[in-house]
Amino acid sequence: MYARLVTVQIQQGKVDEANKIYQDSVMPAAQQQNGFKGGYLLSDPNTGKNVSIVLWETEDDMKASEKSGYLQEQIAKFAAVLAAPPTTEHFEVAVQM
Repeated sequence: MYARLVTVQIQQGKVDEANKIYQDSVMPAAQQQNGFKGGYLLSDPNTGKNVSIVLWETEDDMKASEKSGYLQEQIAKFAAVLAAPPTTEHFEVAVQM
């Protein structure tokens, strides 16, 4: 299994709005992607830092979701609440319980 982490800085006072976008729009879209295995949003309302962790069955599934434009479409949904450009990292899941 593989994980994509996207870290974003949300504008002050907009964390709840960003969380709602993730829950109501991003996660339903993710569930339609091949190889999607689950997702989490970690949020610090005091600093505005949010970290999205999305799990993928294979590395190819994860990369396909980027090449298809899916990832860019999801990030664009946050344009009105972002304070800085997002950063993206990829990991292989080493331990799962």
